[in-house]
Amino acid sequence: MRKHIGDILKFIIFLGIGIFFIYWFLLKLDADQKEAIWQSFLSARWGWVVAVMCISLLAHFVRALRWRMLFKPLDHNPTLNNTFGAVMVTYLANLAFPRLGEVMRCAMLRTSEKIPMEKSLGTVVTERIIDMMMFALILLFGFLLMFSSVKDFIYDSLSQKFSSLPTLATLAIIAVVLFLALIVAYKLFHEKMMRFGFYRKAVDLIRGCVDGIKSILHLGPKATLLFALYSLIIYFLYIAGGWVILQAFADTQGLPFAAAFVIYIFGTVGMMISQGGLGAYPVLVWQALAIYGIGESTGLACGWLLWGAQQAIAIVIGLAYLVYFSLLKKKTTEI
Repeated sequence: MRKHIGDILKFIIFLGIGIFFIYWFLLKLDADQKEAIWQSFLSARWGWVVAVMCISLLAHFVRALRWRMLFKPLDHNPTLNNTFGAVMVTYLANLAFPRLGEVMRCAMLRTSEKIPMEKSLGTVVTERIIDMMMFALILLFGFLLMFSSVKDFIYDSLSQKFSSLPTLATLAIIAVVLFLALIVAYKLFHEKMMRFGFYRKAVDLIRGCVDGIKSILHLGPKATLLFALYSLIIYFLYIAGGWVILQAFADTQGLPFAAAFVIYIFGTVGMMISQGGLGAYPVLVWQALAIYGIGESTGLACGWLLWGAQQAIAIVIGLAYLVYFSLLKKKTTEI
């Protein structure tokens, strides 16, 4: 009962954050700004929006190919159709409830492929660990790629609120000292800290990352390389979708591909802090484009179209496969 109450509270909180973002920014906009955003929507080249939908769908398809590989060591070989359908149901379910999709896609494979839930959940955990590591690499690469622009943007923004800020060299020294202090603290207090639940969870997370990588290496050399290639393709497509949406607006079509890295990073944070990215995703995409001097109306319109194109694919294809799995379950029950 407590678990259900906790899940409901999470849903309300995440959905509430998304609605708050929408309300807050609509409240800040005057009539002229709202009209400017609407005109930006009207002036968009919608062919590029359709292209974003196709790229999003292709990314989900490659994800299904990658996920399917993880079942081979478990002596299961689900069909690509059922695996892809389960992935699409994942994105649909996550729009309704945080992390419901992970359970739903395992349930879909249990219905269609008779794969036990515990085995499917193990592959999902491995996938999430790899996704977390990939995002960390993209975050690092994007920061290095855009270091100068992001540094100036953040520094200028903070300078407006604080009278004095430490230099970059000072911050680097502080970071190195903190890192060394963490290493020393780990060596001295690791055993004692294991008594605390949050510390054990952090250690378990790190061990899970290591175990996830080991499980992928067990696929074999060729399969491991293919798995890595699929991962690169998935995240390239995610980033490419951001670049494609830039081509839909006259003000953004000249921006470099590096801008897509920043859009992806900011947008992913938006997906984390609100239900399905509702409200937060478009706002953070606008903030990403503000680094390049793009105005509020175009930035918000770009963010809403990028978010809407991705969610439209998840809703339409996800609903179609949800019906498919429901009919399949009914047929199996009758037999």
